[in-house]
Amino acid sequence: MGNSPSLSASGSPLHVTPLVAKFVDELIEFRRTIHQHPELSFREHRTTDRIMARLEQAGLHPVRFKYTGCYVDIGRGPIAVALRADIDALPIEENTGLDFASINEGVMHACGHDIHQSVMLGVALTLADIDSSAPLAGTVRIIFQPAEEKLPGGAVSVIKEGVLKDVPRAFALHCEPKVDVGQVGTRIGAITSATDTIKLTVRGHGGHTSRPHLTEDLIYAMGQIAINVPAVLSRNLDVRAGVLVVWGQIEAGVAPNAIPATGYMAGTMRCLDADAWYKAAELLDEVVEQVAAPYGVEVELEHVQGVPPVVNTETETTLLENAARAELGEDSVVLMEQSMGGEDFAWMLQEVPGSMMRLGTRPPGGQTYDLHQADYVADERAIECGVRVMTATALRAINHQRRTDQGEL
Repeated sequence: MGNSPSLSASGSPLHVTPLVAKFVDELIEFRRTIHQHPELSFREHRTTDRIMARLEQAGLHPVRFKYTGCYVDIGRGPIAVALRADIDALPIEENTGLDFASINEGVMHACGHDIHQSVMLGVALTLADIDSSAPLAGTVRIIFQPAEEKLPGGAVSVIKEGVLKDVPRAFALHCEPKVDVGQVGTRIGAITSATDTIKLTVRGHGGHTSRPHLTEDLIYAMGQIAINVPAVLSRNLDVRAGVLVVWGQIEAGVAPNAIPATGYMAGTMRCLDADAWYKAAELLDEVVEQVAAPYGVEVELEHVQGVPPVVNTETETTLLENAARAELGEDSVVLMEQSMGGEDFAWMLQEVPGSMMRLGTRPPGGQTYDLHQADYVADERAIECGVRVMTATALRAINHQRRTDQGEL
């Protein structure tokens, strides 16, 4: 990993690495504390307290959101850029064996949000140091956002509180266990997918399995819904849109010889393309009704709209890539495939241009984990890499905004 200079707010060379180095040990300890005490969406009270206390200790003035989470401004003058980290955990029982594993039963940072917030805390502390000695030529807003894991996402609530007012661009990062530490994954255009939740309650009269012709064969009907709803949707939308319906939960019945009267099924609908996502949402109710009709069951559909794709803009992605290469080396940026996962940072990029990078958390040559799994372990060296890249990105964004304001771009 190289130590090439980044740009300061004025455009002069600035080595970020030595400025970050003094915080690394503290940030790792901070991350371990957060990891050991995870909190679910909109319940991140102690997490928020910890973040705010450290920011205040650094002489900064964070502002708490209505529910949980906070933001802090660093610098002076108009806002040049916003950086966002999510802070909530998942309802998963941890199985990592780490010394600092979660002590909150059934709750775990299985998606790396403990890494995300530690990185952004490090960025805040580093920028505050820079600003104290050489005032920044613009303001950086760092957002510690709650409830990314709760559709349609905590980004919606903080946007309503005005956190993006007068913000010209925004950046975020997400842990990527398939990419090595010291590298970041980027992509111009959509880097994640639209994600919705589908919940179906299916009802009939129930009956005996020897006489399915005298009632609604509920489980058979549910099987047809599970198979044919995805199939029908895929035949009514452009295949290049990548519409994917997958069921994660199907429940019905208590005995092998009894046809149940009610059943429940739930899953997700994902889509690579935003336009197709809107069209799929319009079609879903009609498709479910048509598929269920021949079997005489009643179906109650709850369609929870999730998030659109995160669409990275070219200018902002270039700023981020240049920062990463300057900090981590020329070979540090890898092209990322579009993920079928969802991310509520997408809502912020509906408001302003920006880019989200994937931060490598895999030890080179080490095990590849998956996100949202009980055994997910991140290489903590990723924290320093993330701080360096996001700090350098913020400085480049300030410089870019200054040049834009002066008519140089």
